[in-house]
Amino acid sequence: MLLPIIVTAALAVVITFLLGLALIPWLRKLKFGQTILDIGPIWHKKDKQGTPTMGGMMFIIGTVAAAAAGMFLLAMNGDIAVDSLGQKDTAGLIAAVAAAFFFGFIGFLDDFIKVKKKQNEGLTPIQKIILQILVIAAYFTARILSGDTNTAIKFPYIGSLDLWYFYYIIMGLGILYIVNAVNLTDGIDGLCGSVTFVYCIVFAVISAMLGFSGYTILSVATAGGCLGFLIWNWHPAKVFMGDTGSMFLGGIVATLGIGMHVEVLMVIAAAVYIWEALTVLIQTTYFKITHGKRLFKMTPIHHSFEMRGWKEVKIVIVFSAIGAACGIISVLLVNGL
Repeated sequence: MLLPIIVTAALAVVITFLLGLALIPWLRKLKFGQTILDIGPIWHKKDKQGTPTMGGMMFIIGTVAAAAAGMFLLAMNGDIAVDSLGQKDTAGLIAAVAAAFFFGFIGFLDDFIKVKKKQNEGLTPIQKIILQILVIAAYFTARILSGDTNTAIKFPYIGSLDLWYFYYIIMGLGILYIVNAVNLTDGIDGLCGSVTFVYCIVFAVISAMLGFSGYTILSVATAGGCLGFLIWNWHPAKVFMGDTGSMFLGGIVATLGIGMHVEVLMVIAAAVYIWEALTVLIQTTYFKITHGKRLFKMTPIHHSFEMRGWKEVKIVIVFSAIGAACGIISVLLVNGL
């Protein structure tokens, strides 16, 4: 099992990094640059305006290619089960990758409209939500057809609760929230990639502990893709992942947890993303209730820290450390499932 993990990680890093050598100049040539809103930190307009976006294509290709190679090596080593349970898990893994890809495609459409119109508004919120709901419905349909009809949520050291058909509604809303929360986390250089790298390392450990070899490969591939991308995206960023990349990562983050039925561990490990999106909801609600007052200096919350004088690198390190701490808690709870 160790060799497939090492090969998968190395391939993801190398492929993603090498794609940057070709893709970034190409995006510059096409003038696919980021448009910065005036409502953001004023220095972003100066420092980030025009930086190539849609760079998420780099790690999407790197992640999928590396994961495919890793799964091939697993099969060659006989590490993938061939019984009905193993087939179900493989089908769920394919559904997870497909869902993440289509979330990324929605992000691509959003990015493409933005760069063509030279503005920071692409698809309308309702258009995004409708398309995301369709992907979520397709994901659950694929899992049901593959034989995974488990609708129970396991609470570590407590027990499980069967939600029956309500499971799909609750988890569907959960996926919708997480995908958009990951998207909101992509607001400064290196933040989303770093936090997701940590999250995927955590889930590589969790999946290995639970015996989900395929999900271990997918976690490692995504972590490697993030690492390869961070070479280009670390401050000062030479390219942004765009919604293309952040929505793909959101799909991975959500389907890793739901695919292995460790939803509670997923919520704990994804605390940074959840916190980011929650501050936006709180700020919006508070603004409406108080007729124009703000609870935070700016949301998502990482911008609030920027407004307080924190450097981007410091924010990335602190947020990643918080993600790591929450991830360790999730790992420690695995034996309680």
